Amino acid sequence: MTRITDVKTVLVTAATGKTGRRVAERLAARGFAVRAGSRSGGTLFDWERPETWGPALEGAELAYAAYYPDLAAPGAVEALAGFGRLAAGAGVRRVVLLSGRGEPEAARVEEALRVAVGSGVELAVVRAAFFVQNFTEGALAQGVAAGEFTFPAGSVAEPFVDADDVADVVVAALTEDGHAGAVHEVSGPRLVTFAQAAEELGAAAGRDVRYVPVSEERYAAELAGYGLPEPQAAWLAGLFASLLDGHNASVTDGVRRVLGREPRDFADAVKAAFAPGAGA
Repeated sequence: MTRITDVKTVLVTAATGKTGRRVAERLAARGFAVRAGSRSGGTLFDWERPETWGPALEGAELAYAAYYPDLAAPGAVEALAGFGRLAAGAGVRRVVLLSGRGEPEAARVEEALRVAVGSGVELAVVRAAFFVQNFTEGALAQGVAAGEFTFPAGSVAEPFVDADDVADVVVAALTEDGHAGAVHEVSGPRLVTFAQAAEELGAAAGRDVRYVPVSEERYAAELAGYGLPEPQAAWLAGLFASLLDGHNASVTDGVRRVLGREPRDFADAVKAAFAPGAGA
C-alpha cells in the first residue's frame, strides 16, 4: 500500500486515552505533526465542548476520532455528525473512527459520521473488542491490584484485544491507502472468560487475582458507590451487560488482514503490562 508522504498534521482526539496515546506516539515516531487533542494540555479538544472541535481540526489533513465516553452514549450521533461536518469543511482528507464491536448504537453513529463527511473525506472504522488494558490501565485495574474485581459478565468469553494492536491498525488506516470505506473488526486471537483472565492476570502479576461475577444492578450500585451519578452508573452497567451477553464471543481476522501478523494474545499482553518498569 502507498503511504501518505505529504501529510504533516494529524488530529488525535482523546489523546490521553488508551488508544489515543498509543496512536499519537506512533504517528510522532513516523514524523507526523500530531495535535494531541485533550481537555487539558496539548491541543484543546473536549467532546462535551463543540466549540473546541473546529480550531483543533483547522489545517489538519488526518483525524482519529475516539469518542468519550462511548458511541452508545446519548448524544453521540449528533456529536459525531457535527464533528464530521467540521472535518469536511476544514479540508481533512481521512478520518478513522474507533467504534465498538457488536454495538447497534455505535453502528448508527458510524453511519451518521459517514453521511456528515460526505464523499470528499475517506472514512475508515475500527471496531474493537474489549481491551486487555481495561484490566491494567482502566476501570478494572484497581480491583486487579487489590486481588479481586467484579463485573457483570458471568461466564461469557471475550476475544480481548490489545490496545497496541488497535493503535497499529488505526495508524495503518490513517497513513496507508486502501482503507476508505473499510470497517475493520479487531480482536485478540482466542476467547477468554473473565475467570480465565483473572488467572492469567494473577500469573503475570505474581499474586492471586479473583473474578467475582455480579448482576447488572449490583454493578451499577457499585459504580454509584464510587461516586458516579446513578443514571450514568445504570447506563454504563447496562452497556457492559449488553456487550458481554455472548454475541461477541468469536474472534476476527481484522488485525491479520490489516497488519499481516497475528494479534497479541491476552497472556502476552498482561505479561508485558506487569513486566518490571512497565508501571502496571
